[in-house]
Amino acid sequence: MTKKQTDPAPRPRLTPAAVVAEALRLLDESGLDAVTTRAVADRIGVRMNTVLWHVKTKTRLLELMADAVAGTIGYAELPGDAGERARELMRRYRRSLLAHRDGAALVAGTYAPDPHTLRFADTLVGALTDHHDTPKTAAWTAYALVYFALGLTQEEQAADLADAHRLREAVADGPYPALAAALPALTGDDFAARFEDGVDRILGSGGHRPG
Repeated sequence: MTKKQTDPAPRPRLTPAAVVAEALRLLDESGLDAVTTRAVADRIGVRMNTVLWHVKTKTRLLELMADAVAGTIGYAELPGDAGERARELMRRYRRSLLAHRDGAALVAGTYAPDPHTLRFADTLVGALTDHHDTPKTAAWTAYALVYFALGLTQEEQAADLADAHRLREAVADGPYPALAAALPALTGDDFAARFEDGVDRILGSGGHRPG
């Protein structure tokens, strides 16, 4: 064989997108705590400084990962009604979080003013502006919806039957009559129904207008 035939193929040029894609694979395999610039570099087979050249810091890597999660949200065939459009956007947002292990924890821990995140926010606030009349109310309603979705989805992704059992025991052992009466609802695992109910409560509240 000639030298040309035996030489290994050149490694493809590394890009920020490739670093983020590998980091998301690591997230899905091992969870958020495992995502470090060193771990991503080891998986790619490069030095950590090479990864840092593309993403600068671990914080920035997580922001880019969060924006990539938002990049999976689709905008085709959204309802014409503004309220229903906002509901559907939130459903798609929740699905994007659930598509990755610890997806909600990843996004909740970042501040990512990047294109995909901004597109989702702009589309949601636009729908809510049509629904609630004022940009200020729309912005505050968007906060309520996104924070609710992130919190509930983090709970869903970290759900542990042992936690529900501990709650039942704690309520049974203490003077908590209201909690005891609501215990089946509090320990239920129908997160999709809880999500729909919460979104309806926020959007169906009549659009409280901050002063």
